[in-house]
Amino acid sequence: MRFVWQVKLAAGVARATLWLLLISPCAYAQLSRQIEAIAARAHGRVGVACSLPGTPLDCNVNATEGLPMQSVYKFPIAIAVLHAVETGKLTLATQVEFRPSDLIAPDQGSALRDAHPHAGVSVPVEELLRLAVSESDGVASDILLRTLGGAPVADAYIRSLGIPGIHIVDTEKTLGREARAQYRNDAQAQSLVALLRLVADHSPLTPQHTALLLGWMTESDTGPHRIKGLLPARTIVAHKTGTSGTASLVSNVTNDCGLITLKDGRRLAIAVLVADAHVPQPAREAVIAEIARAVWQAAGLAAPKDVPK
Repeated sequence: MRFVWQVKLAAGVARATLWLLLISPCAYAQLSRQIEAIAARAHGRVGVACSLPGTPLDCNVNATEGLPMQSVYKFPIAIAVLHAVETGKLTLATQVEFRPSDLIAPDQGSALRDAHPHAGVSVPVEELLRLAVSESDGVASDILLRTLGGAPVADAYIRSLGIPGIHIVDTEKTLGREARAQYRNDAQAQSLVALLRLVADHSPLTPQHTALLLGWMTESDTGPHRIKGLLPARTIVAHKTGTSGTASLVSNVTNDCGLITLKDGRRLAIAVLVADAHVPQPAREAVIAEIARAVWQAAGLAAPKDVPK
């Protein structure tokens, strides 16, 4: 009996030792090196950041470098518009005119333009928000910026939340005319993660509007091979993608950032920004998917109680 007890004790100690090794600072340092190795496959500039309260994940890679957002910026724009709704400047039911001057280039995505190629209709703010966030509609986003008072208004509101490193400068229409403009709408990966963390934990919006925003981000079917690509099929991911075209074999932007709900209900914030990459889209998206999976796996190893005091 004593021998059986000793065997069980030894097995328990072995399991505990293995667990401590898994959640050791060394293990988290290995995560950073793993991300760097994956990021190198993009043959471009890659910025990565993540955050999970109570868990010391070391996943920052070029996290403070400003990289072009492309349609990722529709996430902070939506927050600014919902703030305007909460302060009484707009309502979700407010009808906004879709003017011919709002039309963007044919190669820029817009379900609203496709449905009304000559414009001349009015659309409620709530529908414009859904289109911009869930379907990455460029026309809807530009109409929202115009209604808000311009890009500087959205930019100033995000900075007022105490989050620097996100710059909302130009409209989708400008991006379609001037390729270099996308580099002015830039963000640091760590700043996007801070904004995601704010919305998830201490949202500046009401619970109702926060739920609307995260719902649109969860329903989005853009970028299925990015953050969501290698995660279990039913994993809840509220995210916003950003994508540019390719010129001279260089793809300026392939991005994804969002909140991944873990099995225990905690929400992992992650941003992966890939700029100036010299590989095809499947390879760029695989980089994002593999980084997201590596971070998700590391996050699942430790519960908040395991964090050293």
